[in-house]
Amino acid sequence: MPKQVISTDNAPAAVGAYSQGIIAGGFVFTAGQIPLIPGTSNLREGGIEAQTRQVMNNIRGLLEAAGSSMDQVVKTTVFLADINDFAAFNAVYSGYFPQSPPARTTVQAGALPIGALIEVEAVALLES
Repeated sequence: MPKQVISTDNAPAAVGAYSQGIIAGGFVFTAGQIPLIPGTSNLREGGIEAQTRQVMNNIRGLLEAAGSSMDQVVKTTVFLADINDFAAFNAVYSGYFPQSPPARTTVQAGALPIGALIEVEAVALLES
């Protein structure tokens, strides 16, 4: 099965040479999501908690457009502008995975696009 590009208005549009997401081999791979409000070029205001919610909602929108869901996420990679935001980020993030959370890697990044505090990418199974 060839790869399939995901495109949805429920997540920020791609602004470079990348796709919002890709379906391949029974998986959905999302591009890294920063807390852009879909349909705009505006970052969500309100600190790490608000930005984490926006990022996770963007990922949810991509997964649903691909025919998957947050319940099918098997791996996330999280980039924080400041690792000291980990506890506040984790409090919001954990609410998106109340049971069987995915494997996760979290690192502090040197800098994130347009001053974002967080970026997250996800890999999920396609729902059958």
